[in-house]
Amino acid sequence: MSGGKLEIIFLWHMHQPDYRDHARGEFTLPWVYLHALKDYTDMAAHLERHPRVRAVVNFVPVLLDQIEDYGEQFASGNWRDPLLRLLAAPDFNRLAAAERKLIIDSCFRTNHASMIEPFPRYKRLRDLFRIVEGADEAARAYLSGAYLADLITWYHLTWAGETERRRQPLLAELMTKGEGYTADDRKRLVAFIGEAVRGIIPRYRALAASGQIELSTTPHTHPLAPLLIDFASAREAEPAAELPGAGCYPGGRARTTAQLESALASHAARFGAPPAGVWPAEGAISNAFLKLLAGADCRWTAASESVLAASLRRAAHEMPSRERYLYRPYRVEGAPGITVFFRDEKLSDLIGFEYRHWHGKDAAADFAARLHAIRRQVPEGETAVATVILDGENAWEHYPYNGHYFFEDLYTLLEADPELHTTTCADYIARYPDTARALPGVVAGSWVYGTFSTWIGHPDKNRAWDLLCAAKQTYDLVTGSGRLNAQEERAAAAQLAVCESSDWFWWFGGHNPAQSVASFDRLFRLNLSNLYHRLKVEPPAALAEPVSHGGGEPEGGGTMRRAA
Repeated sequence: MSGGKLEIIFLWHMHQPDYRDHARGEFTLPWVYLHALKDYTDMAAHLERHPRVRAVVNFVPVLLDQIEDYGEQFASGNWRDPLLRLLAAPDFNRLAAAERKLIIDSCFRTNHASMIEPFPRYKRLRDLFRIVEGADEAARAYLSGAYLADLITWYHLTWAGETERRRQPLLAELMTKGEGYTADDRKRLVAFIGEAVRGIIPRYRALAASGQIELSTTPHTHPLAPLLIDFASAREAEPAAELPGAGCYPGGRARTTAQLESALASHAARFGAPPAGVWPAEGAISNAFLKLLAGADCRWTAASESVLAASLRRAAHEMPSRERYLYRPYRVEGAPGITVFFRDEKLSDLIGFEYRHWHGKDAAADFAARLHAIRRQVPEGETAVATVILDGENAWEHYPYNGHYFFEDLYTLLEADPELHTTTCADYIARYPDTARALPGVVAGSWVYGTFSTWIGHPDKNRAWDLLCAAKQTYDLVTGSGRLNAQEERAAAAQLAVCESSDWFWWFGGHNPAQSVASFDRLFRLNLSNLYHRLKVEPPAALAEPVSHGGGEPEGGGTMRRAA
């Protein structure tokens, strides 16, 4: 077959925001340990089964902080997650009304098509609940302790990774049993979950030590760095974008630097060395942020295809064909020493949204065929790189068997194909140091639409930014006054960092489901209130009112968005 060489970089982005109420020391939502149990275990196992497939795995530090928190909970039995505390409870006939409500509210909050419907006993529990759904508390009281014990057990069984189901006799035993789960059953299930969660970081550390994967990081709590630095960056891709009433995020450049430095230090502490690369939150870059990355000695970062296209269009006013500009890394003027890889949006969205509907073998064959088509366009004697970047956790619940067959077929094909070579960003740069093209600058944007409209511009999003800016102004005044001692200042800075996460702004607006928006809205306002309390200031009355209500029905529940 004609054509040059094609290298393939998979970057799997692992992230959950901070779900902890740091004032009470409790988790408010269980998504970290559930994704650890289902997705981080499976993604490690797929790579372990296919040692010749290489990839980049990006862990956001705030996710690792929470995984370690859960590890301590499992080791000590001192539960800070209410749902885990209930799973470990010995007697379900003695639950308080609030505990019963938490189980019912939590344990149907899942993908019904792939995680309830395939399991007749779990489906029966859901069908029974529908009889009393919407009824008063007296009617719900007919749901017995045995019902609640079976419900919470099934919920956790279906959140177990497919690889774990296939190799853990306990899971097969409990799923076969189907009902009548005892305290001992739940105790053994808790122990299994603890072993799986505590094994996450060591497994990925081992994959990195073997050279199979490269580990990268993101600024500590996943802030959208270009907006922290300058709200006006939103108008580079969307000149008419509405901006918050606050002119800027106070001290945003310093806060971005602090978030980046914290991420690099925590990565080095966990994995023995600083990362070579940084995946920016939401794939969001700007010229100012690239300069910060270069100043921190980062060797690579990545963004999305739409950002590259807009940047080239601004620089050259005319575009070469896609295959001639996309499959090369770039060096940006003003950010020396850093290489920028750009995500193939079509390939990434095929995995994120389309292949879930395909048979695994057909999807894998189609993906490989598309890679070969790209390779054939590469001139003889040249080497190109196709970069595929997406969430490493949120897509798989929409696949049959959590994507097990898709990954098995895809990785098997890639291992066997002599013309397709998987690599990592750092390895590609080391082997092809002179292939990066020059780019005068970038048009600031993200991996969603190439803009920042997912996080700023809507009235609800802008209101959230104004609330955060007001809190930051108070933070600056209080910390500058000397009213806090060193320990109190550290606690306030940590709480501020949580408030700066991009996730809160993602959910605000009319696009997302009301239930999800309500959860993230409450947590955002709680975090801001906790920040004021850390500063010994009464929170403003505005934090008592919801920022947003949602009401949309987005694809996949809103946790992911297509690039275009």
